[in-house]
Amino acid sequence: MNEIFMMVPALVTGMLLGAMFFGGLWWTIRKGLSSTRPVLWFVSSLLLRTSLTLAGFYVVSDGQWERLLVCLVGFTVARPIVTGLAGLAENPSRPPQEPSHAP
Repeated sequence: MNEIFMMVPALVTGMLLGAMFFGGLWWTIRKGLSSTRPVLWFVSSLLLRTSLTLAGFYVVSDGQWERLLVCLVGFTVARPIVTGLAGLAENPSRPPQEPSHAP
C-alpha cells in the first residue's frame, strides 16, 4: 500500500510534463503560424520540449521502470486535458466539435 502512495508524485509530475509539452506545442503553433520564421519556432520548440520532457522522465524514474511507467501514464492523461482546454481557449462561446473524417 505504501508503494502506491510513492507513485502519486510520479503521476503528478507526468501530468505536469504532459501539460508543459502539449501546452508548449499549442503555443508554438499559434506563434509559428503568425511568424515570419516558422521553422525556427517549430524546430527550437521541438528540441526544447523534447529535451525537458526526457530529462523529467529520467529524473522521475530514478532507475525504476514502475515510476517511469506511471509518469508516462500521467503524461498521456494530460494530452486530452490540454487539448480540451486549448480548444476552449480558442473559442469559449462554442463547444468543441468532433473532427470530420473522410468516410
